[in-house]
Amino acid sequence: MRALWIDIEASTPKDLKESLLKASKNLCDAVIVDTSDVDLAKSLGVQVASLEGGDIQVLTGAEIDLIEALKSEGKQLCLKITITHGSDEDAVVEAVERGTDYLLINCPDWKIIPLENLIAKTHGKVVVLAEVASLDEARVALETLELGVDGVVLKPLNVADVEAASSLVKSIKTRIEEKATSKKIDVSTAKILSCKPLSMGLRVCIDTCDILLPGEGMLVGSQSSTLFLIQGEVEESNYIEPRPFRVNAGPISLYILTPENKTRYLSELRAGDEVVIVDREGNQRTTIVGRVKIERRPLTLVKAEIDGRAVSTIAQNAETIRFMTPDASKSVSDLAAGDEVLVYSTMGGRHFGVFVEKEWVLER
Repeated sequence: MRALWIDIEASTPKDLKESLLKASKNLCDAVIVDTSDVDLAKSLGVQVASLEGGDIQVLTGAEIDLIEALKSEGKQLCLKITITHGSDEDAVVEAVERGTDYLLINCPDWKIIPLENLIAKTHGKVVVLAEVASLDEARVALETLELGVDGVVLKPLNVADVEAASSLVKSIKTRIEEKATSKKIDVSTAKILSCKPLSMGLRVCIDTCDILLPGEGMLVGSQSSTLFLIQGEVEESNYIEPRPFRVNAGPISLYILTPENKTRYLSELRAGDEVVIVDREGNQRTTIVGRVKIERRPLTLVKAEIDGRAVSTIAQNAETIRFMTPDASKSVSDLAAGDEVLVYSTMGGRHFGVFVEKEWVLER
């Protein structure tokens, strides 16, 4: 879990200051205050960082030489330093070697490259906090170099800013955290009943900002209760290069699984939206849509059965569209009655993409 600190200036009106401090007790890991506000902050039960008198002592870049002596007194230390040149990064590394507990980094000009450099040099050795001016800056800092900083420090204008920042910090996960905490999708098998060539229709290719591996794809289908796992275009062939960033998902009316177990219509997707990549074991990860490519192509109706229920989907009629099977994948052009393919099947309906277990919906 990443940390959220807020910085409350001494000039903040008293009522607002007290409101921010009360909100921070449950939403923040620490609060930076002026020395004149340390007693007030402590009386409200928050962890306090300040130049003097706080639970964490804040040092400036000019005070690096004090770190070892203060650590010998058992104090927690946070070095606040502004990065304006590559040489400033050397001071940060020195502070880490001397034993500071926290680094509070301010990047007034370049905001991403300096953080990448510091994360690479100090990850796992110290808690790196980035000073941010907005939620957008916070998101970038928390995702920089995939690992992200360990936390952010925000100067809020009101309690709503604190609440929004807390929600953001809790929601963002590194790739490692996402793999460790994401809930597996209950993938099962459906038996193919028939495949029927259709005429032309508009189909959607989802080009992601990621690389799919063999055995990974996306869940799409004509019925929101049963989504078919379509593999990314990762297979080698004599006729076309692999496009491992792409899933040829099917016609624009199909459902697709998106984060938080929600569905959307393919027609709704735009560049920048998030979708879910799933493997045959049900492991999932989130990726960003880089482009949605819609073209008119010949289609195929695929009918299947699961637990006595008839289900279906439609795919482009081309060799590169592959349905995932329990141990491999199979082109839609080769599917035959009796083949088993992987699906995500649920009993219930959906309301604007949200699963409602007890709702009855008929989709044919």
